[in-house]
Amino acid sequence: MRYLAAILTALVMLAGPALSASVNVLIEERARADYGSDLPDAGDFDITVKDTLQGEVAALAEFWMDPRTGKFLANAVLNTGDVQRISGLAQITIPVPVPNQRLLPGEIVDEADLVIAHLPIGRIGSYAITNPAEVIGKQVRRVLSQGRPIQAQSIIQPLVIDRGDRVDIHFSDGLLALSSPGRALSDAHRGQEIRIVNLISNKTVIAVATGDGTVEIKR
Repeated sequence: MRYLAAILTALVMLAGPALSASVNVLIEERARADYGSDLPDAGDFDITVKDTLQGEVAALAEFWMDPRTGKFLANAVLNTGDVQRISGLAQITIPVPVPNQRLLPGEIVDEADLVIAHLPIGRIGSYAITNPAEVIGKQVRRVLSQGRPIQAQSIIQPLVIDRGDRVDIHFSDGLLALSSPGRALSDAHRGQEIRIVNLISNKTVIAVATGDGTVEIKR
């Protein structure tokens, strides 16, 4: 091992400053190689070395890592030629939009309500939204906590009709246009089908929500 360390140190010294790098860079290079294609495109590394280094690290002679936990163990070759065993964490982080304040059901998410946080992938979950564009303009369905990833099921398209609302029912076949008052039997966002009670005929019809308090019966 001492012989290998000496060779690695000599190679770094011969190559000059171009090959010198911080220990974090060296660890990230090896960690990326271990993850391979499993590393998310937007993934980055948050690296923590638990041990106090006894000198400048010239290279890593050996590197072992558990991709599930991010725990690593390495033999660091110091610029003195000595080898030091180091350990720590190399956690994958993903940039995700999170609320900068608590958002309540019914509120519409605005760009100013969000910040980008780099969170460990293990804290995000498979249903967390990573693209801010998929959040902005949506309506909060379940309470969104400050600093926590936003789950897809916690937001919806903004509702234009709430259950029990009085609505205007419109029908047109190109020649004849009719309108009638109705009452919504469920919630609906724009473009969603909804059951409506026609308050004149007292019959239930299926219509499409077209705007605030308006629905249209399609032919």
